[in-house]
Amino acid sequence: MTVESSKPSPAEPADDYLERRTLRRGSAGWLLLTGLGVAYVVSGDYSGWNFGLAEGGFGGLAIAMGLMGVMYACMVFSLAELSSVLPTAGGGYGFARRALGPWGGFLTGTAILIEYILAPAAISIFIGDYVESLGLFGLTSGWPVYLACFAVFIGIHLWGVGEALRFSFVVTGIAVAALLVFAVGAFMDFDASKLNDIPVDTGAFGANSWLPMGLLGIWAAFPFGMWFFLGVEGVPLAAEETKDPARTLPRAIRWSMAILAALALLTFFASAGARGANAIQGAGNPLVEALQPDGEATGLSRVINYAGLAGLVASFFSLIYAGSRQLFALSRAGYLPRFLSLTSSRKAPYLGLLVPGAIGFGLAAATGDGARMLNVAVFGATISYALMSLSHIVLRRREPNLERPYRTPGGILTSSVALVLACAALVATFLVDVTAALIALAVYVVAIGYFGLYSRKHLVARAPEEEFAALAAAEAELERD
Repeated sequence: MTVESSKPSPAEPADDYLERRTLRRGSAGWLLLTGLGVAYVVSGDYSGWNFGLAEGGFGGLAIAMGLMGVMYACMVFSLAELSSVLPTAGGGYGFARRALGPWGGFLTGTAILIEYILAPAAISIFIGDYVESLGLFGLTSGWPVYLACFAVFIGIHLWGVGEALRFSFVVTGIAVAALLVFAVGAFMDFDASKLNDIPVDTGAFGANSWLPMGLLGIWAAFPFGMWFFLGVEGVPLAAEETKDPARTLPRAIRWSMAILAALALLTFFASAGARGANAIQGAGNPLVEALQPDGEATGLSRVINYAGLAGLVASFFSLIYAGSRQLFALSRAGYLPRFLSLTSSRKAPYLGLLVPGAIGFGLAAATGDGARMLNVAVFGATISYALMSLSHIVLRRREPNLERPYRTPGGILTSSVALVLACAALVATFLVDVTAALIALAVYVVAIGYFGLYSRKHLVARAPEEEFAALAAAEAELERD
């Protein structure tokens, strides 16, 4: 990291650098943040997870969901501790920066960005599909709908974080309430024999009625088991806009995970048991399909169809927020071009919202392939999970006396479980979509080249995440002396 002189230069920020890069403090309490954590993920309950039935059958996806649930639970407990120690907008990047150095911070932050830029692009396509299927305003799925999504919801974020989180909370509440109503309706037609009605691949090792694709199907279903929880790790990105973050963030993270786990179990068993795993494994709207055994729409299926659109909107809206805060933090510290972290008079990182939004809209309009983009996002997510879990382990070992307002139950054992499962999930992405994994890897390599050749020599020492790391280095040096 370069140590700059007192005279401002292209390599050194001016004195008002951080003043022009501040977020609105104290805008969110634990309840809004819990809603944010659920909002990141709730669209995954409405669609996407069911494709894992084609990879592993009911039993394979059930085991995959359980293992991925364990991974997320262990990871969020680790993140709860890290966020209480380092409550900055950098989130995962800030944790890894302190534990693993600049390279670790950049690799983690970039992986998170891949997830949070690609996922909204994919969801905008799914929103378009819902709008078309519902016949709303006579629109068809295409670039005008994608553009409207980005323009309207980025506009709300530009209005202010408090307003944005309250909007997200309301829409998420509608989506969650509809999931509960769906579960009641679907369980009225529940039949356990329908859970394992997918034909068995007799050539697969270990295949049976519960594991029709064999033991390997469990591993291949990992990425789809993640869809019930993908994104909840973004809660710490709201640290600088939170009231009493050392207490609020751990509480919100734990409650978010508990709610999501309950919704996952209800959705998974109710959907497959009502209509059958075979019938919904390829459905774009599995919950609606589960409520229409004869293919005829009912009053309840129509309600769930509209609620699915609300769930997609909630996740789209919240992921835009998460991506903008990660980009803001990386840019403020000099890992990415610094102008991207400028904030408006309403303390919103306007370029951090507009630039990823433009990229996401361009990808959605150019490809129309939401499933592929989600697979790319999952690849980035698994890398960040492994690095964040490793960061917890390193900090526990290297800085055992660091003040920790919240401590992870199980300590290093908990984060080690998350690390092992994250690595397994990363490999599983190659089993599902090699092309998506290679696309994400190519983006990653380009980003690494930029950091290695340029930005690592121009980091901003005054950025909060860099100051935390510098303080740790100074304390370690004093101990050695």
